[in-house]
Amino acid sequence: MLALLSLAGQSHANAAAAPAAAGTGYWHTSGRQILDSSNQPVRIAGINWFGFETSNEVVHGLWSRDYKSMIDQMKTLGYNTIRLPYSDDIFKPGAAANSITFYNMNTDLQGLSPLQIMDKIVNYAGSIGLRVILDRHRPDSSQQSALWYTSAVPESTWITDLKALATRYQGNTAVVGIDLHNEPHDPACWGCGDTTVDWRLAAERAGNAILGVNPNLLIFVEGIQTFNGTSGWWGGNLMGAGQYPVELNVANRVVYSAHDYATSVAQQTWFTDPSFPSNMPGVWDKYWGYLFKQNIAPVWVGEFGTTLQSTIDQQWLKALVSYMLPTSGNGGDSMSWTFWSWNPDSGDTGGILKDDWQTVDTVKDGYLSSIKAPTFGGSTGGTNGGTSTGTSTGTSTGTSTGTSSGTSTGTSTGTSTGTSTGTSTGTSTGTSTGTSTGTSSGSTGGSGDKGCTATLHVDNQWDAGFTASVTVTNTGTTATSGWKVAWTWGGNQQETSGWSATITQSGASVSAVNLSYNGAIAPAASTSFGFQGTSSGAVGTPTLTCTAS
Repeated sequence: MLALLSLAGQSHANAAAAPAAAGTGYWHTSGRQILDSSNQPVRIAGINWFGFETSNEVVHGLWSRDYKSMIDQMKTLGYNTIRLPYSDDIFKPGAAANSITFYNMNTDLQGLSPLQIMDKIVNYAGSIGLRVILDRHRPDSSQQSALWYTSAVPESTWITDLKALATRYQGNTAVVGIDLHNEPHDPACWGCGDTTVDWRLAAERAGNAILGVNPNLLIFVEGIQTFNGTSGWWGGNLMGAGQYPVELNVANRVVYSAHDYATSVAQQTWFTDPSFPSNMPGVWDKYWGYLFKQNIAPVWVGEFGTTLQSTIDQQWLKALVSYMLPTSGNGGDSMSWTFWSWNPDSGDTGGILKDDWQTVDTVKDGYLSSIKAPTFGGSTGGTNGGTSTGTSTGTSTGTSTGTSSGTSTGTSTGTSTGTSTGTSTGTSTGTSTGTSTGTSSGSTGGSGDKGCTATLHVDNQWDAGFTASVTVTNTGTTATSGWKVAWTWGGNQQETSGWSATITQSGASVSAVNLSYNGAIAPAASTSFGFQGTSSGAVGTPTLTCTAS
């Protein structure tokens, strides 16, 4: 089938007298919406960061960067959730992560098992307002499987490991749920009643096992490939869910997940339809969109991506983003999503990051601007909870090489030269500081009951460059409709790429203006943006001014 080419390795702060920020506590469903513990609708607007499902047994890119720096960058770009694919290999005795550089980065991961590193990622993401969905991507690191079990990894192992994760993160609200199995496909069926291939029945068994340990988790159930003779993307066919719903022992926990891709992954008949791209909403309605439109259940597009090289792919992505509804005007009453992928080493889609693991593909990221959504505020840590706040002194020299995921057709060799000078210090805000801390408070600007402050933080610095993030906080008594941050560098720093703001530089003077989706900030709430730049010396601490409108 053509679908065989589908990927296998593919904040608000609380205002003093205002209701809790959306996303508080554990989540549940009501009709087509995902609601938080205060019954506020939330929108998952996130990114896939793969690697735990590969032979590296850890997220990719740690050969080039500190994990906190990358999570910080995800937040500044406007992503609020991380989908973490894994394989059952990480549960095996002696499982060991590899391809991590410890020289001036990732020092608190040294000597940890894959699951312990997962703890670090989950807890840090939660501490800065992101949420995590754990994705059982493969039974083992070798390849994707059509069914949820193989001869080497039986259903019993699948369920045992799912329960282990539910237990591990019990009480940790950073983990909102588990995606039961990635991209079931032929011979998987939906509603046929054969327990050896009926994915819907298997999802009920696994979902109930998870909820028996932690009844608060969401259960994400992907589609299959073929239903009643109609085929689509692996994991993308939910035509049977309306007639044969997944019914669990705990109500209001099911979120259906679809995967959808463009021609850089594989051709499909709808791409050559004369009416393309206007035919696409009807295609999506048929396969999975009806679940949302008929208020049956929430829909989460767990994977979608493209290299964006062809006109068809560009039209497809624009149409899909529009179909999933802009956050402005729809808020949480919209489809949720996690883009594939953060990683640049996904061969048939590429990533939000370019091959240097630093620079943002601003064109690709820009397509997603209208459907990004706010972060959720700090989470409640569980038994593994809390964020490491001390400085780890362990160092390691040498070169680390990372390989790409599974059937992804490209590989990326990430070689660390050990030239980064950024040291993770685990500050109270959970950000990574460089040799120069680069944190400075800006003055308040605005008029009347509107005002804001801005702080700049250097996240990472190396011989010739750096990355930094800026947090903008509303200090006024009413919500802002927009903001502008300005500063003057004291040295030869030059911004080269940015995200979540329109940044311009003239000489040493820099200004940054909000984008359409992050100009509105509630009183006492914050948003952030980030950028990469060049510098021949230590990055200084400029004085920032912030003007609210």
